[in-house]
Amino acid sequence: MKITPGKQKGMKAVSDSRGVIAAAAMDQRGSLKSAIAKDKGIDKKEVTAQMMEEFKTAVVRVLTPHASAILLDPEYGLPAAKVRSANAGLLLAYENSGYDNTRPGRLPDLLDIWSVRRLVAAGADCIKILLYYTPFDSREVNDIKHAWVERIGAECVASDVPFFLEFVGYEEGGDEKGAAYAKKKPEIVTRSMEEFSKPQYGVDVLKVEVPVNMAFVAGSKACKGESAYTRDQAKDYFRKAAAVAKKPFIYLSAGVNNDVFAETLELAAESGVNFSGVLCGRATWKEGIPIYAKQGAKALEDWLQDQGVKNINNVNSKLSAAKPWFSFYGATSAAALS
Repeated sequence: MKITPGKQKGMKAVSDSRGVIAAAAMDQRGSLKSAIAKDKGIDKKEVTAQMMEEFKTAVVRVLTPHASAILLDPEYGLPAAKVRSANAGLLLAYENSGYDNTRPGRLPDLLDIWSVRRLVAAGADCIKILLYYTPFDSREVNDIKHAWVERIGAECVASDVPFFLEFVGYEEGGDEKGAAYAKKKPEIVTRSMEEFSKPQYGVDVLKVEVPVNMAFVAGSKACKGESAYTRDQAKDYFRKAAAVAKKPFIYLSAGVNNDVFAETLELAAESGVNFSGVLCGRATWKEGIPIYAKQGAKALEDWLQDQGVKNINNVNSKLSAAKPWFSFYGATSAAALS
Protein backbone atom coordinates (compact mmCIF):
# COMPACT_ATOMS: atom_id res chain seq x y z
CA MET A 1 0.00 0.00 0.00
CA LYS A 2 1.33 3.43 -1.03
CA ILE A 3 -0.21 6.75 -0.16
CA THR A 4 0.26 10.02 -2.07
CA PRO A 5 1.91 13.06 -0.41
CA GLY A 6 -1.34 15.07 -0.24
CA LYS A 7 -3.35 12.24 1.26
CA GLN A 8 -0.57 11.53 3.75
CA LYS A 9 -0.43 15.21 4.75
CA GLY A 10 -4.22 15.37 5.20
CA MET A 11 -4.35 12.20 7.29
CA LYS A 12 -1.53 13.43 9.50
CA ALA A 13 -3.35 16.75 10.02
CA VAL A 14 -6.49 15.07 11.42
CA SER A 15 -4.75 12.40 13.56
CA ASP A 16 -3.13 12.67 16.96
CA SER A 17 0.52 11.90 17.72
CA ARG A 18 -0.29 8.17 17.77
CA GLY A 19 -1.98 8.25 14.35
CA VAL A 20 -5.43 7.85 15.95
CA ILE A 21 -8.33 10.05 14.79
CA ALA A 22 -9.94 11.70 17.83
CA ALA A 23 -12.16 14.10 15.90
CA ALA A 24 -15.15 16.20 16.91
CA ALA A 25 -18.10 16.77 14.55
CA MET A 26 -19.96 20.07 14.23
CA ASP A 27 -21.27 19.90 10.64
CA GLN A 28 -24.95 19.55 11.62
CA ARG A 29 -27.20 21.99 9.82
CA GLY A 30 -30.89 21.10 9.44
CA SER A 31 -31.00 19.04 12.65
CA LEU A 32 -29.18 21.77 14.63
CA LYS A 33 -31.56 24.46 13.34
CA SER A 34 -34.55 22.31 14.35
CA ALA A 35 -33.12 21.69 17.83
CA ILE A 36 -32.33 25.37 18.47
CA ALA A 37 -35.78 26.38 17.18
CA LYS A 38 -37.52 23.84 19.41
CA ASP A 39 -35.68 24.99 22.55
CA LYS A 40 -36.16 28.66 21.70
CA GLY A 41 -39.85 28.11 20.96
CA ILE A 42 -39.52 29.67 17.50
CA ASP A 43 -39.99 28.52 13.91
CA LYS A 44 -37.01 26.80 12.27
CA LYS A 45 -36.94 29.58 9.64
CA GLU A 46 -36.23 32.10 12.41
CA VAL A 47 -32.92 30.43 13.32
CA THR A 48 -30.46 32.80 11.65
CA ALA A 49 -27.08 32.12 10.05
CA GLN A 50 -25.59 34.24 12.82
CA MET A 51 -27.05 31.90 15.50
CA MET A 52 -25.67 28.85 13.68
CA GLU A 53 -22.22 30.43 13.37
CA GLU A 54 -22.26 31.53 17.01
CA PHE A 55 -23.12 28.02 18.25
CA LYS A 56 -20.51 26.35 16.06
CA THR A 57 -17.83 28.87 16.99
CA ALA A 58 -18.37 28.29 20.73
CA VAL A 59 -18.14 24.50 20.31
CA VAL A 60 -15.01 24.72 18.16
CA ARG A 61 -13.21 27.23 20.39
CA VAL A 62 -13.75 25.18 23.57
CA LEU A 63 -13.50 21.59 22.31
CA THR A 64 -10.75 21.58 19.66
CA PRO A 65 -7.89 21.78 22.20
CA HIS A 66 -9.07 18.27 23.15
CA ALA A 67 -9.55 16.91 19.59
CA SER A 68 -7.26 15.85 16.75
CA ALA A 69 -9.64 17.43 14.20
CA ILE A 70 -12.97 19.16 13.75
CA LEU A 71 -15.57 18.39 11.09
CA LEU A 72 -17.46 21.48 9.91
CA ASP A 73 -19.70 22.50 7.02
CA PRO A 74 -18.78 25.34 4.64
CA GLU A 75 -22.25 26.90 4.95
CA TYR A 76 -22.02 28.02 8.60
CA GLY A 77 -18.74 26.54 9.84
CA LEU A 78 -15.99 28.60 8.19
CA PRO A 79 -15.93 31.36 10.86
CA ALA A 80 -15.64 28.59 13.48
CA ALA A 81 -12.79 26.94 11.54
CA LYS A 82 -10.73 30.11 12.08
CA VAL A 83 -10.90 29.82 15.89
CA ARG A 84 -9.95 26.14 16.14
CA SER A 85 -6.95 25.11 18.18
CA ALA A 86 -3.65 24.76 16.26
CA ASN A 87 -3.52 21.01 17.04
CA ALA A 88 -6.83 20.31 15.27
CA GLY A 89 -7.04 19.49 11.58
CA LEU A 90 -10.08 20.45 9.50
CA LEU A 91 -12.55 18.17 7.71
CA LEU A 92 -15.18 19.89 5.59
CA ALA A 93 -18.52 18.36 4.60
CA TYR A 94 -19.38 18.39 0.88
CA GLU A 95 -22.98 17.18 0.94
CA ASN A 96 -26.22 19.09 1.32
CA SER A 97 -27.91 18.65 4.68
CA GLY A 98 -30.67 16.02 4.57
CA TYR A 99 -31.70 14.08 1.45
CA ASP A 100 -34.18 14.14 -1.42
CA ASN A 101 -37.53 13.23 0.15
CA THR A 102 -39.54 13.61 -3.06
CA ARG A 103 -38.75 10.03 -4.11
CA PRO A 104 -37.67 6.81 -2.39
CA GLY A 105 -34.04 5.94 -1.66
CA ARG A 106 -32.89 8.97 0.41
CA LEU A 107 -30.79 10.17 -2.52
CA PRO A 108 -27.97 12.56 -1.65
CA ASP A 109 -26.96 15.89 -3.15
CA LEU A 110 -23.85 18.05 -3.11
CA LEU A 111 -23.59 21.68 -2.06
CA ASP A 112 -24.22 23.78 -5.17
CA ILE A 113 -21.37 26.27 -4.91
CA TRP A 114 -18.68 23.94 -3.58
CA SER A 115 -16.29 21.45 -5.15
CA VAL A 116 -13.45 19.44 -3.61
CA ARG A 117 -11.01 21.96 -5.07
CA ARG A 118 -12.91 24.84 -3.43
CA LEU A 119 -13.13 23.07 -0.08
CA VAL A 120 -9.37 22.50 -0.10
CA ALA A 121 -8.86 26.18 -0.96
CA ALA A 122 -11.08 27.02 2.06
CA GLY A 123 -8.66 25.08 4.29
CA ALA A 124 -9.93 21.49 4.30
CA ASP A 125 -7.34 18.85 5.21
CA CYS A 126 -9.89 16.13 4.37
CA ILE A 127 -13.28 15.89 2.63
CA LYS A 128 -16.30 14.21 4.27
CA ILE A 129 -19.46 12.93 2.62
CA LEU A 130 -22.59 11.56 4.32
CA LEU A 131 -24.61 8.93 2.48
CA TYR A 132 -27.78 7.17 3.63
CA TYR A 133 -27.22 3.60 2.48
CA THR A 134 -28.65 0.11 2.79
CA PRO A 135 -27.69 -2.93 0.72
CA PHE A 136 -31.39 -3.86 0.77
CA ASP A 137 -32.36 -0.95 -1.51
CA SER A 138 -33.14 -1.60 -5.17
CA ARG A 139 -30.27 -1.96 -7.62
CA GLU A 140 -31.44 1.22 -9.38
CA VAL A 141 -31.17 3.30 -6.20
CA ASN A 142 -27.80 1.89 -5.16
CA ASP A 143 -26.38 2.26 -8.67
CA ILE A 144 -27.03 6.00 -8.41
CA LYS A 145 -25.33 6.11 -5.00
CA HIS A 146 -22.34 4.03 -6.11
CA ALA A 147 -21.69 6.29 -9.11
CA TRP A 148 -22.08 9.37 -6.89
CA VAL A 149 -19.42 8.13 -4.45
CA GLU A 150 -17.11 7.17 -7.34
CA ARG A 151 -17.30 10.73 -8.71
CA ILE A 152 -16.44 12.26 -5.32
CA GLY A 153 -13.60 9.78 -4.86
CA ALA A 154 -12.19 10.80 -8.25
CA GLU A 155 -12.44 14.50 -7.29
CA CYS A 156 -10.50 13.77 -4.09
CA VAL A 157 -7.84 11.87 -6.05
CA ALA A 158 -7.52 14.84 -8.46
CA SER A 159 -7.03 17.25 -5.53
CA ASP A 160 -4.87 14.71 -3.63
CA VAL A 161 -6.91 15.03 -0.44
CA PRO A 162 -8.24 12.25 1.85
CA PHE A 163 -11.85 11.15 1.36
CA PHE A 164 -13.87 10.22 4.48
CA LEU A 165 -17.13 8.45 3.61
CA GLU A 166 -19.81 8.33 6.30
CA PHE A 167 -22.69 5.98 5.61
CA VAL A 168 -25.77 5.70 7.78
CA GLY A 169 -28.11 2.74 7.45
CA TYR A 170 -31.87 3.02 7.25
CA GLU A 171 -35.01 1.16 6.31
CA GLU A 172 -37.58 2.84 4.08
CA GLY A 173 -40.74 3.14 6.15
CA GLY A 174 -39.12 1.35 9.11
CA ASP A 175 -38.16 2.45 12.61
CA GLU A 176 -34.36 2.62 12.83
CA LYS A 177 -34.59 2.83 16.63
CA GLY A 178 -36.73 -0.32 16.97
CA ALA A 179 -35.92 -3.95 17.74
CA ALA A 180 -36.70 -5.25 14.22
CA TYR A 181 -34.17 -2.87 12.67
CA ALA A 182 -31.63 -3.65 15.44
CA LYS A 183 -31.63 -7.25 14.22
CA LYS A 184 -30.93 -6.18 10.61
CA LYS A 185 -28.34 -3.55 11.52
CA PRO A 186 -25.29 -5.88 11.73
CA GLU A 187 -25.82 -7.02 8.14
CA ILE A 188 -26.52 -3.48 6.87
CA VAL A 189 -23.34 -2.09 8.46
CA THR A 190 -21.15 -5.07 7.47
CA ARG A 191 -22.24 -5.16 3.83
CA SER A 192 -21.90 -1.38 3.53
CA MET A 193 -18.32 -1.51 4.90
CA GLU A 194 -17.53 -4.29 2.43
CA GLU A 195 -18.99 -2.35 -0.52
CA PHE A 196 -17.24 0.95 0.09
CA SER A 197 -13.89 -0.70 0.76
CA LYS A 198 -13.75 -1.45 -2.97
CA PRO A 199 -11.00 0.46 -4.79
CA GLN A 200 -13.25 2.18 -7.37
CA TYR A 201 -14.67 4.48 -4.68
CA GLY A 202 -11.31 5.95 -3.69
CA VAL A 203 -12.34 6.14 -0.02
CA ASP A 204 -9.49 6.63 2.48
CA VAL A 205 -11.42 6.34 5.76
CA LEU A 206 -14.80 4.71 6.40
CA LYS A 207 -16.81 6.62 9.02
CA VAL A 208 -19.16 3.90 10.22
CA GLU A 209 -21.95 3.18 12.64
CA VAL A 210 -21.27 0.45 15.16
CA PRO A 211 -22.95 -2.74 13.88
CA VAL A 212 -25.34 -3.04 16.85
CA ASN A 213 -27.86 -0.83 18.62
CA MET A 214 -26.59 -0.59 22.22
CA ALA A 215 -30.18 -0.19 23.46
CA PHE A 216 -30.71 -3.85 22.48
CA VAL A 217 -27.45 -5.35 23.80
CA ALA A 218 -28.41 -7.52 26.78
CA GLY A 219 -26.78 -6.31 29.99
CA SER A 220 -25.65 -2.96 28.57
CA LYS A 221 -26.48 0.19 30.55
CA ALA A 222 -28.39 1.44 27.50
CA CYS A 223 -30.64 -1.65 27.39
CA LYS A 224 -33.92 -0.96 29.16
CA GLY A 225 -35.74 -4.20 28.45
CA GLU A 226 -36.01 -6.13 25.21
CA SER A 227 -32.70 -7.26 23.73
CA ALA A 228 -31.73 -8.31 20.20
CA TYR A 229 -28.29 -9.73 21.00
CA THR A 230 -26.22 -10.97 23.92
CA ARG A 231 -22.96 -9.15 24.73
CA ASP A 232 -20.96 -11.97 23.11
CA GLN A 233 -23.10 -11.84 19.97
CA ALA A 234 -22.63 -8.06 19.84
CA LYS A 235 -18.84 -8.45 20.05
CA ASP A 236 -19.02 -11.02 17.27
CA TYR A 237 -20.89 -8.53 15.07
CA PHE A 238 -18.16 -5.94 15.72
CA ARG A 239 -15.55 -8.48 14.58
CA LYS A 240 -17.49 -9.57 11.49
CA ALA A 241 -17.94 -5.98 10.33
CA ALA A 242 -14.28 -5.13 10.98
CA ALA A 243 -13.13 -8.25 9.11
CA VAL A 244 -14.58 -7.06 5.78
CA ALA A 245 -13.06 -3.53 5.93
CA LYS A 246 -10.22 -2.99 3.49
CA LYS A 247 -9.79 0.63 4.61
CA PRO A 248 -9.18 2.23 8.02
CA PHE A 249 -12.48 2.90 9.80
CA ILE A 250 -13.65 5.15 12.62
CA TYR A 251 -16.89 5.10 14.59
CA LEU A 252 -19.54 7.82 14.58
CA SER A 253 -21.67 8.52 17.64
CA ALA A 254 -25.03 8.55 15.76
CA GLY A 255 -26.65 10.99 18.17
CA VAL A 256 -26.48 8.77 21.27
CA ASN A 257 -25.57 10.37 24.58
CA ASN A 258 -22.06 10.47 25.98
CA ASP A 259 -22.44 7.54 28.39
CA VAL A 260 -23.87 5.27 25.70
CA PHE A 261 -21.10 6.16 23.23
CA ALA A 262 -18.43 5.55 25.89
CA GLU A 263 -19.96 2.12 26.62
CA THR A 264 -20.06 1.44 22.86
CA LEU A 265 -16.32 2.11 22.58
CA GLU A 266 -15.65 -0.16 25.56
CA LEU A 267 -17.48 -2.95 23.71
CA ALA A 268 -15.45 -2.25 20.55
CA ALA A 269 -12.26 -2.49 22.62
CA GLU A 270 -13.40 -5.76 24.22
CA SER A 271 -14.10 -7.21 20.78
CA GLY A 272 -10.51 -6.45 19.73
CA VAL A 273 -11.38 -4.71 16.44
CA ASN A 274 -8.78 -2.51 14.76
CA PHE A 275 -10.77 0.75 14.62
CA SER A 276 -8.73 3.92 14.11
CA GLY A 277 -10.68 6.37 16.26
CA VAL A 278 -13.91 8.34 16.26
CA LEU A 279 -15.70 11.28 14.72
CA CYS A 280 -18.04 12.23 17.52
CA GLY A 281 -20.47 15.15 17.54
CA ARG A 282 -23.72 15.21 19.44
CA ALA A 283 -22.51 12.86 22.20
CA THR A 284 -20.24 15.72 23.25
CA TRP A 285 -22.23 18.93 22.81
CA LYS A 286 -25.95 18.28 22.22
CA GLU A 287 -26.94 18.94 25.84
CA GLY A 288 -25.62 22.46 25.32
CA ILE A 289 -28.33 23.28 22.75
CA PRO A 290 -31.08 24.18 25.27
CA ILE A 291 -28.56 26.21 27.26
CA TYR A 292 -27.65 28.22 24.15
CA ALA A 293 -31.30 28.57 23.10
CA LYS A 294 -32.44 29.89 26.47
CA GLN A 295 -29.35 31.65 27.87
CA GLY A 296 -27.11 32.55 24.92
CA ALA A 297 -23.54 32.03 23.74
CA LYS A 298 -21.74 32.89 27.00
CA ALA A 299 -23.80 30.31 28.95
CA LEU A 300 -23.07 27.74 26.23
CA GLU A 301 -19.32 28.41 26.45
CA ASP A 302 -19.43 28.04 30.25
CA TRP A 303 -21.27 24.72 29.91
CA LEU A 304 -18.81 23.52 27.25
CA GLN A 305 -15.81 24.46 29.41
CA ASP A 306 -17.19 22.22 32.15
CA GLN A 307 -19.45 19.40 30.87
CA GLY A 308 -18.46 19.57 27.18
CA VAL A 309 -14.77 19.12 28.00
CA LYS A 310 -15.63 16.28 30.41
CA ASN A 311 -17.67 14.64 27.62
CA ILE A 312 -14.93 14.82 25.00
CA ASN A 313 -12.29 13.61 27.46
CA ASN A 314 -14.58 10.72 28.42
CA VAL A 315 -14.66 9.65 24.75
CA ASN A 316 -10.90 10.22 24.35
CA SER A 317 -10.24 7.99 27.38
CA LYS A 318 -11.86 5.10 25.49
CA LEU A 319 -9.48 5.41 22.52
CA SER A 320 -6.51 3.62 24.08
CA ALA A 321 -7.68 0.50 22.19
CA ALA A 322 -7.77 2.36 18.84
CA LYS A 323 -5.03 1.58 16.32
CA PRO A 324 -3.20 4.16 14.18
CA TRP A 325 -4.82 4.49 10.75
CA PHE A 326 -1.54 3.58 9.02
CA SER A 327 -1.22 0.33 11.01
CA PHE A 328 -4.27 -0.85 9.07
CA TYR A 329 -1.85 -1.23 6.13
CA GLY A 330 0.81 -2.92 8.26
CA ALA A 331 2.94 0.26 8.47
CA THR A 332 4.64 1.59 11.61
CA SER A 333 4.26 5.23 10.49
CA ALA A 334 2.51 7.29 7.84
CA ALA A 335 5.88 7.99 6.19
CA ALA A 336 6.40 4.26 5.66
CA LEU A 337 3.50 4.33 3.17
CA SER A 338 5.05 6.95 0.86
